[in-house]
Formats: sequence, C-alpha cells, structure tokens
Amino acid sequence: MRAVAAAVVAAVLVSCGSPGRPAAPERVTVFAAASLTEAFTALGREFEVANPGTDVVFNFGGSSGLARQIGQGAPADVFAAASPDTMRQVRDAVSPVTFARNRLRVAVPRGNPAGVTGLADFGREEPVIALCAEQVPCGAAAREVFAAAGVVPRPDTLEQDVKAVLTKVRLGEADAALVYRTDVLAAGDAVEGLDFPEAGSAVNDYPIAVLAAAPNAAGARAFVEHVRSERGRTALAGFGFDAP
Repeated sequence: MRAVAAAVVAAVLVSCGSPGRPAAPERVTVFAAASLTEAFTALGREFEVANPGTDVVFNFGGSSGLARQIGQGAPADVFAAASPDTMRQVRDAVSPVTFARNRLRVAVPRGNPAGVTGLADFGREEPVIALCAEQVPCGAAAREVFAAAGVVPRPDTLEQDVKAVLTKVRLGEADAALVYRTDVLAAGDAVEGLDFPEAGSAVNDYPIAVLAAAPNAAGARAFVEHVRSERGRTALAGFGFDAP
C-alpha cells in the first residue's frame, strides 16, 4: 500500500510540477513570413496575455525558406506565408485560409539622395537596386509589377527575404528597393515610400494554416483564431495590411 501511495504522489508531482515552481509554459511555434514580423510579434504578445502560461515562439524568414524547413521536418505548429504558392509547397498545411493582403512600394533612403521617382529608375544603371530573389513571394510580386510596367530591372543585390532588402535601404547601401508597404511603415523615418500604379497588379494574399504534425495542435488552432479574430484584423490593419 505504501508503494502504491508513493507512486500516486510521484505522478501528481510530475503532472503538476514541483511545489513552489511554476509549470513550464506551453509553447506555440509559429513560422511566419518576414513581412509579418512586427504585426505577429504584437499579436503574439496579446495571445500570451490572453492565455497565461503560453509562450509563442516565432521563426520569421522568407516564406520559401520556411516552407523548405517545414518540409525537412522542422517542428512547427502554424505556418503563415506571404503567398498561396508558397503555402502549397507545405503538404502538412491543413485547410489554409487567407487572413491578410499586402502590396509593394518603392523604398528609398531618407531624403531620396538618388532622386528615384518610380519603377523606371529600376531599369537604369546608375542607382544601386535591391530586390527580393524571385523564389520568395516579394520577388515573385516584383517580377509581376516590372512586367506590367514594361521595365527590365537591373538589381545589384537579390536577398532571401524582404527585411534583408529593407535593411539595404536603411543602411544607405541601396538607392531603391521594392518592399511591402507594411515594411515601409515599420521602418518609420528611416526610409521613404513611393507608390506606383502597377502595384495593384501583384497584390499578395497571405494564407495561414495549422500544420498536421503540430506538436501543440490546440494552441495552434487558438493562435490562428486569434489572428483571424476582429481584434487580429484590426491589429493587422494598423500595420498596413489589407483585409482579405
């Protein structure tokens, strides 16, 4: 009987944690497009406050690279991509749904020292141009707007995610770049944004999905619901995203 009682006590201690020590946080791992960094960081903090004991961990990067990591077995609960094409690369994605839209803007350093006025300048030799590589959604969208404008770009650097492109502009290492308008807003006074009419020809839909092999499926579903809630939509709009 004493042995049985000891076993029961041990089981309770394991399930509840040691006396006086808080239980380990329940983790929700979210792989998300780099352009979602600011918006999802804010939504993650809200989710943690609303769900005490939950720890939202983000992996931000180029959508294609994140899809490849998931395909190679990286543990993730949620995937939020910057394009449906990228989401389709993830066989583990369960019923993806579009939760936001985004479009491109020209980004130039503060003061626009190179005098860039629009897409035509991306075809000139003189300005230093930064673009996303074509395999990531911002690069695919750039290809579409250049085709619509009849401009053949002359990039000096091709980056693997939109934040790396924006960094080139912020540091003055590029005279112009194509990034999402949400990234221009996030950069504040460090860069200036220029609109152009062809941006409407390449609006990116952002899908989100729980992953079939999610280590924390319940937490994943709750986080997706939070992103798609009225509060989530309001927060995303505040960061410059359009509603789907």
